[in-house]
Amino acid sequence: MLILGIETSCDETAAAVVEDGRRVLSSVVATQFELHAQYGGVVPEIAARRHLENLLPVIQGALDQAGVLLTEIDGIAVTQRPGLIGALIIGMAAAKALSYTLGKPLVGVNHLQAHIMAAFLTETVPAFPFAAMVVSGGHTNLYRVDGFTEMALLGRSRDDAAGEAFDKVAKLMALGYPGGVRIEALAITGNASAYNLPRPRVHGEPLTFSFSGLKTAVAGRLKQHPEILADDAARCDLAAGFQEAVVDSLASRAWLAMEQEGCSRLVVCGGVAANGRLRQVLQEHAQDAEHDLFLPPPALCTDNAAMVAALGYRLLMAGECLDLTGDVFSRG
Repeated sequence: MLILGIETSCDETAAAVVEDGRRVLSSVVATQFELHAQYGGVVPEIAARRHLENLLPVIQGALDQAGVLLTEIDGIAVTQRPGLIGALIIGMAAAKALSYTLGKPLVGVNHLQAHIMAAFLTETVPAFPFAAMVVSGGHTNLYRVDGFTEMALLGRSRDDAAGEAFDKVAKLMALGYPGGVRIEALAITGNASAYNLPRPRVHGEPLTFSFSGLKTAVAGRLKQHPEILADDAARCDLAAGFQEAVVDSLASRAWLAMEQEGCSRLVVCGGVAANGRLRQVLQEHAQDAEHDLFLPPPALCTDNAAMVAALGYRLLMAGECLDLTGDVFSRG
């Protein structure tokens, strides 16, 4: 079965063709990094307008790359939630038009759960049950996954998501957008122990993430010592210290979730899962603890439509179709 996936939840316009939920025939992504860089973050209205310009060429590109005709598609999967409302509406409108015109089934996909499905687009896939951590620009969530459509939320961020914290701290340090890759590049030569930064926790909620306090700590340090921004070594040290605090917070809760749920398998996905230091720490711990760790390749960590098509296939197999009155939602 060939599924056309459409993803427009934030600032990536993406389309993909996936066969039977496993084999990626094509994956095309149009980014908007340069467009939003001047503002230091994604501007929702601008993102929606660019989706409107990009979506049809991106869909055609995915079909061409896969070597299939639109009439050969068996179903259409589109991100329905969570995300920027204007951006989601563009993708949903296109998906509904295709579904109606072609007479093909339509399914609405949860973007966060779709990230987990990226682990099933690689050669080695996890067995159920497993713990999953989705770490992206707007969300940091922990799940117990018992099946393709059986995912229970264990914990989430109380305030800023990890990716959001990276972007905000990068802006404080005048590094530009996107923040994650810029902080990671600086951190490579930095001393993560040079600055004593906090690992925020929520009392009584061990699986809840919190990154706003860490961001505030960096802001306070820069306010007290503005000379840091003029010192290349100090900037690298601060970037390394911040990154290490985020990685420590993420990894420690992932292991705790595994212990709580009695799982020996962990999937880590989402845009921040492409961070090299996070991947290193997770791999080292998994090896020491003899746990099975599944990290999709970086191209499948960032927003893409292949993961949307993969989950869409599973939902269609379960009979969970969306009619043409289906709406989009900003929250998951």
